[in-house]
Amino acid sequence: MAADRKVRLFLGTHKGTYVVESDTRRKKWKVHGPFQSGNEVYHVVADPRHPGDVYAAVNNSFFGPMMVRSGDWGAHWKEIPPPMMAVRKERGPPPFGEKPGPIVNLWHIEPGPDSEPDTIYVGVDPASLYKSPDRGKSWTGVDGLNQHETRPKWNPGAGGMCLHSILIDPTDPRRMYVGISAAGTFRSDDAGEHWRPVNHGVTVSFQPERRPEFGQCVHHIALDPADPRIIYRQDHDGMYVSRDRMESWKRIGRALPQDFGFVVATARALPGNAFFVPLYPMSRTAPDGEIQVYRWAEGDRKFHPTIRGRPWPGDQGTHREGLAADGLDPAGIYLGTTTGELFYTPDGTRTWSKIPYGFPPIHSVSVASPTSAR
Repeated sequence: MAADRKVRLFLGTHKGTYVVESDTRRKKWKVHGPFQSGNEVYHVVADPRHPGDVYAAVNNSFFGPMMVRSGDWGAHWKEIPPPMMAVRKERGPPPFGEKPGPIVNLWHIEPGPDSEPDTIYVGVDPASLYKSPDRGKSWTGVDGLNQHETRPKWNPGAGGMCLHSILIDPTDPRRMYVGISAAGTFRSDDAGEHWRPVNHGVTVSFQPERRPEFGQCVHHIALDPADPRIIYRQDHDGMYVSRDRMESWKRIGRALPQDFGFVVATARALPGNAFFVPLYPMSRTAPDGEIQVYRWAEGDRKFHPTIRGRPWPGDQGTHREGLAADGLDPAGIYLGTTTGELFYTPDGTRTWSKIPYGFPPIHSVSVASPTSAR
């Protein structure tokens, strides 16, 4: 059987899931979908441990959250029980007069480490983390985080109190990080048994205390592909880098006209670099109607714009998972916008193009490529 050499982008949008395919040249693209049509899809991700398996976090204001899985790269989908249904089944029906504790939205799906090939994590609103040991057949809450001693003081961000980011250290699968809006980042060194806030150095403009232990509104986090000690962070109050596994943070975005934004991403072929997209904090749109992807380079510790000229003027914005990179060399980087454009570069940001398709507003972009790495 010939090896699968397709590059696949999975888009979660305001009106369903889309699969966008190309070969490794990444010049011509085919669009498939929408799947889960009419539903809010916050995140779609392929499981690199099981080629062909794809999971989607689907939310509906009437029917509630649901999770779906595909075994053929998104051509067909089957609903699987989301965490709240499994938890209710374990505990039995709620006592008379007691309201069940519903999950408002499913935010992020993260395949577990290679050493646990059937483990999946899900982050939800209200901010909680769930784990499945059997590819979504059953779920348990990660109590060390969900019942954290600081939880009574967590507050929702503008998008709700959501656990939206999950990272697993590729050099130590027991080390995990999560991002919660608006509680900040937390780290576990024992596979989720215990957690501690790790936000030292991150400023908060909307609380009386400027640098609290927790309470920051983190928007997204990303590991450096070559050195997992280095982690990049986009906050409500700026862009940051940690060089010591989140023990401390250094603000790096002050050199830009704006350092508010939602996205940050890294590429396997470009270690020591991270990509950010600044936005106006009030309108959540690109400054001066000119979307720009900046590359932060650890080498010279400077920002470099990657989109030349002004090819796509407009009031574009991004959601927190709207930027992703593939595992190829040269790197492909993909940017989905709140106005339904999908921009991409197949050559490590030397040139940018737009896929000629009008999508609904894009919530998330993820990539499965032939040499993609965790």
